[in-house]
Amino acid sequence: MNIWESVDMATKTLVANKTRSTLTMLGIIIGNAAVIATVGVGSGAQNFIGGQIESLGTNVLIIAPGNRNSRRLGGPPQTLVLDDAKAIASQVPGLNGVSPELNGSELVRYGNQNFSALIFGTMPDFLNVRNFEVEKGRFLNELDVQRSNPVVALGSDLAIALFGDSNPIGEKVRIKNVSLEVIGVMKPKGASFGTNYDETALIPITTMANRILGRQSPYGLSLSFIWVTIANEEGMGMAQFQIENLLRLRHRITDEDDFFVQNQQDLMNTFDAITGALTVLLAAVASISLLVGGIGIMNIMLVSVTERTQEIGLRKAIGATQQDILIQFIIEAVILSVAGGAVGIGIGMGGIFLIALVTPFEAAVSGMAIALATSVSGGIGLFFGVVPARRAAQLDPIIALRSE
Repeated sequence: MNIWESVDMATKTLVANKTRSTLTMLGIIIGNAAVIATVGVGSGAQNFIGGQIESLGTNVLIIAPGNRNSRRLGGPPQTLVLDDAKAIASQVPGLNGVSPELNGSELVRYGNQNFSALIFGTMPDFLNVRNFEVEKGRFLNELDVQRSNPVVALGSDLAIALFGDSNPIGEKVRIKNVSLEVIGVMKPKGASFGTNYDETALIPITTMANRILGRQSPYGLSLSFIWVTIANEEGMGMAQFQIENLLRLRHRITDEDDFFVQNQQDLMNTFDAITGALTVLLAAVASISLLVGGIGIMNIMLVSVTERTQEIGLRKAIGATQQDILIQFIIEAVILSVAGGAVGIGIGMGGIFLIALVTPFEAAVSGMAIALATSVSGGIGLFFGVVPARRAAQLDPIIALRSE
């Protein structure tokens, strides 16, 4: 018999026992579907997190007051001030922009409409550093900051919540009993790490400090963060080094820093490492189903050898060789594995797209994962089919024909 005759005979044998073949493939189907879906969701999570980080701005350094230990023990300390941001802007080369921020959560009122929003006290460089754009009106300018003008630019969702379809430019809203004129509405930005930037209000940092929060330290106007953008990615390390040294000199630090700098690339690498490790772990757990499926194939093939003893004896009596019998049973096992793998891949891909519909993760189908799953499925069929195939091939034809 040539190989194609063996394939034809193996296929007809499996089709003749549809229920048994389907149940035999079930473990492989579940294993492949689980592996494909797990890898796809992991890739989608990595892409989602990467997009969240990139939405914060490109080539960004985030400087926060206090060190990580002090921030865990209590509220953020007031160790960064506006003069620190000005010093960074004037003394560190290779920067695209510096955006000091003073944040708080307050109720924004217009008429009988109330909305709890995150308030950003900031400066004109905020647009460049944070990749925001104005949709209507204008943004804050230097004069607004210098004079602590009572003006505000609203996030797109906040503007709709307060004004509906009306034009809010020129209207007055109240934040903590301070009346502010709406000068602009921002383009939709979306959410990032739990913060919906379309539900924010942006006001001059001096207005925020003097009229809303009253947050001052003995050393000046205290800040929640300083955001810095670097001209090119290659200069990130040098800029971070210079900023840290400058702040240590300004704060006269001789021991532990009273600030920390978060590198955006380090943040990206950390999240990639975490999601990558989780994906590998979950895929490894899911692949146990493939092993179980392989054992199921071997078990059913052994039963099949027992049931088909007389058939094997008859074929050997009319000239079939051990190799013919061996190849046929191996081909049956491989067909079961590959067919189950193909069905499992289809189900896994469907699961990925279904998850993408109900979660923020985008559908990410990995060609490498599909190729690997197909190869593993075929390999499992080959590996677990060898034992039953050898047992069938080694049957004595006379004994096989006498068996009932």
